[in-house]
Amino acid sequence: MKAAVLNAFGEPLAIQTLPDPVLGTGEVIVDMAAAGVTSYAANIFNGSRNYALELPVAPGAGGIGRVRATGPDSTSLKAGDWVFCEPTIRARDNPVDSILQGWTYRTQAALPLHRLYHHGSYAEQLLLPTENVTRIGDIDQADAGRWCALSRLLVPYGGLLAGSLSAGETLVVSGATGGFGGAGVAVALAMGAGTVVATGRNQSTLQDLVHRFGSRVRPVPITGVEADDRRRIVEAAGVPIDMVLDFLPREASASQVQAAILAVRPGGRAVLMGGVRSDLALNYNLLMHNELTLRGAWMYSRDAIPGMVGMVRAGLIDLAQFDLTEFALDDANAAIAHAADNAGPRQLTVIRPDRRGAGG
Repeated sequence: MKAAVLNAFGEPLAIQTLPDPVLGTGEVIVDMAAAGVTSYAANIFNGSRNYALELPVAPGAGGIGRVRATGPDSTSLKAGDWVFCEPTIRARDNPVDSILQGWTYRTQAALPLHRLYHHGSYAEQLLLPTENVTRIGDIDQADAGRWCALSRLLVPYGGLLAGSLSAGETLVVSGATGGFGGAGVAVALAMGAGTVVATGRNQSTLQDLVHRFGSRVRPVPITGVEADDRRRIVEAAGVPIDMVLDFLPREASASQVQAAILAVRPGGRAVLMGGVRSDLALNYNLLMHNELTLRGAWMYSRDAIPGMVGMVRAGLIDLAQFDLTEFALDDANAAIAHAADNAGPRQLTVIRPDRRGAGG
């Protein structure tokens, strides 16, 4: 199979021929049609993110494709089925040990998983555990790239499910101007949130969210002053805040996290899914007496995938909201550069292993 291979950190991906994957029991081989490219992919491949990743490897975390072959223990999946390929692979005897296929392994104990399911989706074929393949129903092959938005939408959906968002509730999305945060606004509204307070530093992106989704979105430009930001969030909500979904980036300060968390009502919840590296100094007494729930969430459960597919099929989520740019596999490096330069919540960059020729 043809693949885009990272042979050394800091080098461009090389288009190479790798051995076709060999099918085993409990596994599926998928012919890849489309694979998303994150805005920070370049920082993984140049080594600056320090992701645990053994080289050489064909990177790429999940995507959309069609089943080529299934193992003897598969009873439902059939060759030709359109499927979503879930990159989070968990050890069957200890789910805490997990990898993002073709992207990173989280712990040393998960290294055998990384070596077994080594190559990712920037390739013509992908080998996955059967449980990591979910049917999405018939689609037009031309639309496969747009369905890669599932990867963007599922992460905030996992956080909203973890925080038990209910219809009519008021939510704060911290970091709403990023890819996952912006998707979180769309998913929360589809789930029936009454009001979504969207925070971020890019005012034009915040206004775009209002333009797309209407008055249920309340934009709050962040100043970085904790007390001021907290007051502005509360005022924008206009009613008690039930929940916070945090997608703040690595560069954000602890005060930005705290401004949103401390704005929630007594009995409210906060779910942390971002990349902040600063330690939080939260008020113990306030957390206790206000009975606040604070939890982390990483990715999403497999049960979330058919739920998200159902929302798309029902028209609650419109995949046309994303500005899609596609590249052939031969142009993988151009795709990575494009994704880095177009990192907003509406931008979706995709590699199409099923297409030949120039990208863009």
